[in-house]
Amino acid sequence: MNARHGFSLALIIGAWGQLMAQDPHFTQFYASPTYLSPAFAGTTVQSRLALQFRDQWPAIPGAFVSFAFAADQYLANLNSGIGLIAVRDQAGSGALSSTTISLQYAYEIRLKHKVYLRPALQFGYANRAVNYSQLVFNDQLARGGDISTYEHFDGRKAGYADIGSGLLFFTPTMWAGIALQHMNEPNQSLLLEEARLPRQFNLHGGYRFKLRSGGMVRKNQQAIVAAFNYRAQGKFDQLDIGAYYEQDPVFGGIWYRGLPVKSYRPGYPNNDAIALLAGFKAGDWRFGYSYDITISRLAINSGGAHEITAVYEFADKRKKRSMARRRVVPCAKF
Repeated sequence: MNARHGFSLALIIGAWGQLMAQDPHFTQFYASPTYLSPAFAGTTVQSRLALQFRDQWPAIPGAFVSFAFAADQYLANLNSGIGLIAVRDQAGSGALSSTTISLQYAYEIRLKHKVYLRPALQFGYANRAVNYSQLVFNDQLARGGDISTYEHFDGRKAGYADIGSGLLFFTPTMWAGIALQHMNEPNQSLLLEEARLPRQFNLHGGYRFKLRSGGMVRKNQQAIVAAFNYRAQGKFDQLDIGAYYEQDPVFGGIWYRGLPVKSYRPGYPNNDAIALLAGFKAGDWRFGYSYDITISRLAINSGGAHEITAVYEFADKRKKRSMARRRVVPCAKF
């Protein structure tokens, strides 16, 4: 989010100050939708594994590198979905890092034929730490840079419980949902003080427009998927909105990140990036690559952002056929 859009030195200083950190974000936020909301746990036919890697602003030394792993499973007999997600974020050449592991549960309520509602909960544990050996302090620079610092810090790690929730509504062609992360506003201070992680609010949704395929046989089906994700955390917020075109086995699209109707101060419009997306499907695998073209004042020096995703969905053939007939989840894949 926009609070993350500063130089790494400022973030490292904020690690042991009172800075309220923001969560990492992913351009391909639907590649691993359970990171978006626990209500997406089990929205596949049966099982899903997802990996994401993001290198943000590689031209700026010590910027942001984020990783995410997610696994979720649909339990048809229980009308439920379960999920596991692990996220790691590194800033400042790895000096400041945070790792969160969460368990998720969603219950699926059938309102009427192919119309569903999914309330969900998430319980996780997070660890935040600074590696002081990777930092250089003023006294080290004054003495040549190779001598250890005179500075002494008691707090190096912070661990805390983290609670979230979500609600998802979907039909065969559209979906809409909300999520609330960090409901308990955990204390993430590294100096035995108080630095509360503010709650994060998510509003997301989209629509799948099916296009007619030529011929009598429905091969290489085409669709345009439009989606949005609005996030607000503390005094910062942002909007991701865009669409992509898919024709098996390939897809491509464009996204915008920012909030043009709002400026945080005169002369600083809230425009972050334009992202280009391309990918393909191979069997049960989907691979995606996106590049963020920075359009803020960091555009010349940031180097944009690279993001790679890999998703594996698998299901028993009998379940795959039966579930496809009675339960269709239209949510975007990337």
